[in-house]
Amino acid sequence: MDSIWLDGAQWLAVLRIGLGLWWLESWRHKDKKAWFERGSGIAWAAGIAEKHRWASVRSGFETMVKPHPKLMAYVVAYAELSLGLGLILGFLSPIALSAGLLLNAIYFVLMIHDWAEQGQNSMMALISFVGFFGMSWQTWSLDAWLGWF
Repeated sequence: MDSIWLDGAQWLAVLRIGLGLWWLESWRHKDKKAWFERGSGIAWAAGIAEKHRWASVRSGFETMVKPHPKLMAYVVAYAELSLGLGLILGFLSPIALSAGLLLNAIYFVLMIHDWAEQGQNSMMALISFVGFFGMSWQTWSLDAWLGWF
């Protein structure tokens, strides 16, 4: 494989680290007080879910998220933080890439009507897919240093 400046494994590491920075920014820009004390993030998602065109999304949200809004606010926010740190450091990278792909798929389905969100989620999912199958943890990662995966 020919490339400019870096080799292929290093470019995949750049992609993984960039995705981690994107997840970290998703966590950083959240108003934590509003999310955790007032439940604004889950309330916003509930408003979207209740008008969703697919009954399975509405019922899934009602069953899984709505009964536990405070817990789910923490789960979402700290999942984004964990994904960001894991991908930047290259720690448990295959797990982080798979979990990020799943979270982006959930966001994609929930936000089916919001084209701006669709673009972000589809690009993040694509990077996760390429990072996973390109084994982006081979370079510049704790996984490589530890000899994992």
